Amino acid sequence: MTTYIFVLLFIIIVLLVVLLMRKPTVDISSLREDNARLRERLAERLGALSQNAIELKNISGDIANFKNILMGNKQARGTFGERQLEDLVRDIMPPETYAFQSVLDSGVRPDCIIRLPYPPGDMIIDSKFPLESYNRMMLDTNDGMAKKQFELDVRKHIDAIGEKYIIPGQTAESAMMFIASESIFEILHREFPATIEYAARRRVFIVSPSTLWATLNTIRAVLSDIKIKRVAAKIKKELDMLLTDLSRLGDRAANVSRHFAQAQTDIDQLQTSISKIAPRAEKLREMDFGEE
Repeated sequence: MTTYIFVLLFIIIVLLVVLLMRKPTVDISSLREDNARLRERLAERLGALSQNAIELKNISGDIANFKNILMGNKQARGTFGERQLEDLVRDIMPPETYAFQSVLDSGVRPDCIIRLPYPPGDMIIDSKFPLESYNRMMLDTNDGMAKKQFELDVRKHIDAIGEKYIIPGQTAESAMMFIASESIFEILHREFPATIEYAARRRVFIVSPSTLWATLNTIRAVLSDIKIKRVAAKIKKELDMLLTDLSRLGDRAANVSRHFAQAQTDIDQLQTSISKIAPRAEKLREMDFGEE
């Protein structure tokens, strides 16, 4: 029994030694494929990161350009406001209902004219804004003088719009001052309600991109309604003329019918006369007058 135990222990020890001495087999081709796939994924990730970096750089450049527009020279800001105004108008209004940089009879050149029938007449939209005063006010919100100067400059611009672009007999009795920034529009209404009321009294309506969008859509709907009414008026006029012509045609047809009826009566009377004359002629022919 002991011998069997020693034999079993010996066999177990031999097997353990064999297992410990055996080298693990490795699939080299599989490792190479995994390594290739890993490199491809790393390349894709690096490409995506590089593209994201380029996009972030472009966004940073756009933000810097936008800051330069808002904080830089007056001409760049004016061009930005005019472009945004033009994009809004072109997207909403029919081409025949607006004009950009068109000279009025007074010699002034407004940024945009919305063509409306008179009354009310053409409505002018101005895209300029005293942004320098706004920037000074925002640099120090506690500076009361900067705030007053900003309000004064806005009112001066409102007066200029009213004087140049509200022309009795030529333009509408109101004009619009377009502010290309929703935040500035919101600050004006929140911090300077008296200026908003002043603009309303001067019949200069301050609009932002969103409020101008709503206003232009309303104007387009009104113009469509006017066009439909004009077409309806023309149709009614043509219909009235058509009914008059039909009435006249009915009278003439009745006259023709009467003429035909009279002609038929005359023909019947002729037939009657012929029917009376013919027998008499036969009798005369049958009579024997003799010969001399």
